[in-house]
Amino acid sequence: MATRAFLALSTLIWLPYGIFCFFQPGFLAGAAGVSAADATATTELRAMYGGLQAAIGVLAALALVRPSLRRPALLMLLVLGTGLGVSRLLGAVLDAGFSEYTNGAIIFELTSAGIAAWLLSRKDPTLSAH
Repeated sequence: MATRAFLALSTLIWLPYGIFCFFQPGFLAGAAGVSAADATATTELRAMYGGLQAAIGVLAALALVRPSLRRPALLMLLVLGTGLGVSRLLGAVLDAGFSEYTNGAIIFELTSAGIAAWLLSRKDPTLSAH
């Protein structure tokens, strides 16, 4: 039950945010201080903030309906959450760049990674390899 709830919440956060950022990359200028200097940069924002984040949400959603994808989805959320959170934290320290957006993202990413790690460590029969 906890795994399904976490995957559902992950879907509801990652997928809409990714879709929104794909269609509205200019939003990131105000929210995160990230703006595009040209068409290539706008495409990069669409890909990294839009496509990648939407894809994370899609895998979480697929794992809700396909139990065989639950372990890979949790592993993805653990690895990506850790990578994003630790890199963002170290970057904020190096750049003295702690902002409301950065702080919120660090908390979200590392908390998500921690929950994914906890769920993977449990003896949950729905996560057994098939």
